[in-house]
Amino acid sequence: MKKILSIALSSALLLTACDLDINDNPNFPSSTDVTTDLIFPSAENFIADVIGDDMFTNAGFFAQYFEQMPTANQYNDLAELNINEGKNLFNRDYRLIYAGALTDLKDIMDRSTSTTDIFACTVLRAYALQVIVDCQGEAPYTEALQGASNLNPKWDDGKTIYEGVLAELDEAEDNIDFADVMTLTDPMLQKDIYKWIGFADALRLRMLLRLIDGNVNVETNINKVKKLVADDFFFSGDVTWNVYSDAENQYNPWFDCKNTLGASNHCAAFPIVAYMTYTEDPRISYAMDPCKYDNSYTGQIPGSKTKTPGWLGLTTSEYQDDRVSNIKYDLFRAAPVYFYTQSELQFLIAEVELRFNHNDAAAKAAYEAAVRADFESRDVDDVDEFLSGWGEWKGSDANKLNLIYMQKWVALFMRDHLEAWTEARRTDIPAVSPISAEKVASNPESYNPGDFIVPAVNQYGKGGLCKRVPYSSDARSTNKNTPAGKGINEPVFWDIK
Repeated sequence: MKKILSIALSSALLLTACDLDINDNPNFPSSTDVTTDLIFPSAENFIADVIGDDMFTNAGFFAQYFEQMPTANQYNDLAELNINEGKNLFNRDYRLIYAGALTDLKDIMDRSTSTTDIFACTVLRAYALQVIVDCQGEAPYTEALQGASNLNPKWDDGKTIYEGVLAELDEAEDNIDFADVMTLTDPMLQKDIYKWIGFADALRLRMLLRLIDGNVNVETNINKVKKLVADDFFFSGDVTWNVYSDAENQYNPWFDCKNTLGASNHCAAFPIVAYMTYTEDPRISYAMDPCKYDNSYTGQIPGSKTKTPGWLGLTTSEYQDDRVSNIKYDLFRAAPVYFYTQSELQFLIAEVELRFNHNDAAAKAAYEAAVRADFESRDVDDVDEFLSGWGEWKGSDANKLNLIYMQKWVALFMRDHLEAWTEARRTDIPAVSPISAEKVASNPESYNPGDFIVPAVNQYGKGGLCKRVPYSSDARSTNKNTPAGKGINEPVFWDIK
């Protein structure tokens, strides 16, 4: 693995986790003389950097897992939703996806004759484009990556991109010749084409559920997700980018960013702490510490850093970092980046079984498998007690569906924050509390544990939560066809509830 890191990923890993200096126009690729087998892990790494660093932090705030530490200021804009195109929130990720991953994948697909290589590239391409649609809604697609022949590709709507990449997946899978040997260096799925097919099916399931809830070809897409679940050709375990180690320049990118900054900026947010405390969830100790002030698990109310001292009857000097639960940064020194967890997959299967197959027993089995997979991945005991207690499968179908969604939100904490934020937008679970942040602070008994809280200081302007990130200003400066900007209150195409 160290050899792979030093050779195949050298160009990617020379870029720090907190910054990226790419001079290429992100709308078209540059040529390379590197052999295709060594390009593939670079593409995997670029995507891992997006979901495992910037969007891990950004979506961690949007999913109300993270809040700004009382004595820090690094993420005040995120906490207070002070987000617009001028903040350049998505610039680095846009470059990583277009000038990095998609460029590398196109290069391989243009040169490789192996149908298994092309299929694996198509899966990663679909994943990267799903990420960009879920983040910013629209993006270059049908005219993207055409080089100097088209320096200003048009932007396509998210529905077109989703349906386009799903069609690409189908075509690439139909064309697989299983006699072809996968030639690519592949630290993620070890050149196992059957694992790539299982990953593709899980990706289809995720995207099709969003199309269904976006009211796109509902009957057809319901039949497709039912068939995917019936065929049950999904991956086992987790799909992770697991190449990091506890050594300088080899850290997990999110930890490396924190380590480079030399400051602790993230504390636990009130909703996740309140819900896990209320449900007596033993996983609460996995990634956060009790606050040092009174040894309780205490979350920061979203967007409240500049108001909390007064709300609690404290002075600013009294409201210190020991009053909130700190995130266990060191746990993530060499942690993998999760592309898709087994837990998320089983929660989605449980949803299909309950909503569309009306098979309570199968839904329960998948739900419990999802919870067990998450407990196991964190090496936390007492899953049986949890499933017979607060996590018990009981009540109406509506209650059970709510349980699936809430437990998925818990299971994605410190695993895949982009998916947590995305799924919360799709399902509207956790629900948004009707109680103001100030009232939560003054009368926490009025608050339903786990509900999202409209940030106390809210630059959004209209209340509510972040629905998308602004377009990359880099895209605007290099592509005259970049559409007029959209505010963070404007949902992406599948978020219509």
